[in-house]
Amino acid sequence: MIVLAVCGWVFAVLALAGGGYTLLAAFFVCRFPRCPAAPIVDCPPVTVLKPLHGTPPRLEACLDSIFRQDYPAPLQIVFGVGTETDPAAQVVAGLCGRHPEVDAGLTVGYRKHGLNAKVSNLINMADSARHEVLVVSDDDIDVPVDYLRLVTAALEPRDVAAVSCLYTGEAAGGAGSRFSALRIDYGFLPSAIAGLALGLAHPCMGSTIAVKRRMLDEIGGFAAVADHLADDYEIGRRLREKGYRVVVPPLLVRHACGEGGIGEWFGHELRWARTIRISDPAGHWGSLVTHPVPLALMACALAGFTMTSIGILAATLAARAVLKWQVDKRFGCDGGPHWLLPAGDILSFGAYVLSLFGSRIEWRGEHLRVGSGGILTKD
Repeated sequence: MIVLAVCGWVFAVLALAGGGYTLLAAFFVCRFPRCPAAPIVDCPPVTVLKPLHGTPPRLEACLDSIFRQDYPAPLQIVFGVGTETDPAAQVVAGLCGRHPEVDAGLTVGYRKHGLNAKVSNLINMADSARHEVLVVSDDDIDVPVDYLRLVTAALEPRDVAAVSCLYTGEAAGGAGSRFSALRIDYGFLPSAIAGLALGLAHPCMGSTIAVKRRMLDEIGGFAAVADHLADDYEIGRRLREKGYRVVVPPLLVRHACGEGGIGEWFGHELRWARTIRISDPAGHWGSLVTHPVPLALMACALAGFTMTSIGILAATLAARAVLKWQVDKRFGCDGGPHWLLPAGDILSFGAYVLSLFGSRIEWRGEHLRVGSGGILTKD
């Protein structure tokens, strides 16, 4: 009983630390700069690379947002699929037909260059890219009309090799997509903002990787990360090792969450938690404090539902409510109602705990393992 009580108070201390971190993140969210107006400057020619697989919810709207860019320089859009029968090809054909003025096309690449299917797709697409500046973004990312202006302006300094963008979540699928949007808006986004403000995070994300091609070639191009699950993270890490900067401007894009059931979302959550644990162990352990409500519940369960433990639980719930209010107010998010947030927090904590064990993941129907450095191997 004494051991359980001691463990309970350890969780209570962690919960209090997590509540404090939550309020600190809310403070940095409040101070996050507003997106500037698109600059009136010379814009470089750009090739946008969009690797596709299937037809997730809102695919057509997300891809259409690239066609509708207000961009005064040459713009090429290259879409890529792995097979001719991929239904995304029909979506691309329809969009190209509606926007004949845009230089856009589809590549079909059958060749496999590694276990990361998305990167294999990018390698197959890269030969079709004609411009020095490449902008890669996932197929479920919706962007504003001045997106390319803002991204290329941030990429202009000589020591900047790449630009990435934070994102909000939008539930576009089933019940799982609601939990995904919750986790993005009130988990990932404020933590990333706090990490940037404190100099603890150096994100490079699939939502956007705008990169100078010659600098990408210096790290071996896309082929260098063909067997990495977190290919975006690895590209950013390698560019920084070369002495270049990877910057994150105050521009938020929107991720259309397409998970169907809660099980599908939980599988995604577990996959990425395991990837972070292997790629960035210190950051993964540090992220324990981003789960204050489950930690407080553990304290109550182990130390007993005393006035103190219940007070700590109430404080963590209040801190999470403050963070949600601040994120919604600052970014116009609607990740979900307040009452659903604790349930999402508990499920996310479950994925975090499970991620501490094992390395097996399921991705696009394949069973793989994430090895040292985030490298994929066949299960």
